[in-house]
Amino acid sequence: MQKIEDRTFNFAAGELLLINKPYKWTSFDVVGKIRNSLKPLKLKVGHAGTLDPLATGLLIICTGKLTKQIDTFQAQEKEYTGTMVLGATTPSFDMETMIDQEFPLAGITEEAIYQAIVPFKGDIQQYPPAHSAVKINGERLYVKARLGEETELRLRNVTVSAFEITRIALPEIDFRIVCSKGTYIRSIISDFGKQLNNGAYLSKLTRTRSGDFLLENAFEVNDLVSYLRNKKE
Repeated sequence: MQKIEDRTFNFAAGELLLINKPYKWTSFDVVGKIRNSLKPLKLKVGHAGTLDPLATGLLIICTGKLTKQIDTFQAQEKEYTGTMVLGATTPSFDMETMIDQEFPLAGITEEAIYQAIVPFKGDIQQYPPAHSAVKINGERLYVKARLGEETELRLRNVTVSAFEITRIALPEIDFRIVCSKGTYIRSIISDFGKQLNNGAYLSKLTRTRSGDFLLENAFEVNDLVSYLRNKKE
């Protein structure tokens, strides 16, 4: 991770901050923490590309005048590594909700697993998870899902330029995916399980890259906040 002491900041003119989002933090939690640490400057602070609470990794934060470029940064290609669990499904496609169905793994071969990734490479269509931040008629899908309300989901066009299996230790499978803006990795994993006539859910996800920005160059959010607060004292 990048050392904070090696950087000089001009938050009003605009800073692009690479943050390693912690597990179970929302992207808005990170924005709020940094915004509060910059008081009383009263600057605009925003993020370029939401990460689910259960995901970790690279989150781009923009301050000041640079917030006008958030859409540009958000549109860049993303790279993820993660782990799926084969043989079960959850309503949220990840570990936010409990397992609702289980499937036997007998007969699932490594060859079948490698073959199952083929349909998910290139330009594909996917439905967003019902438990997602997508807005329909001005309301987040996850709000409706948590209230038990059904919503008509709409297909989205996305591009997956790489999908690799990096480890198989059933029921766990590790993977690496490179994809376009707006791709739901949870949906890919759910559909991957269906491709095997089985079930799968996401158990771990880390964003390692966004455009040319790398996780290895990111700050830990608490380190950054402590540094900013100490600078004001």
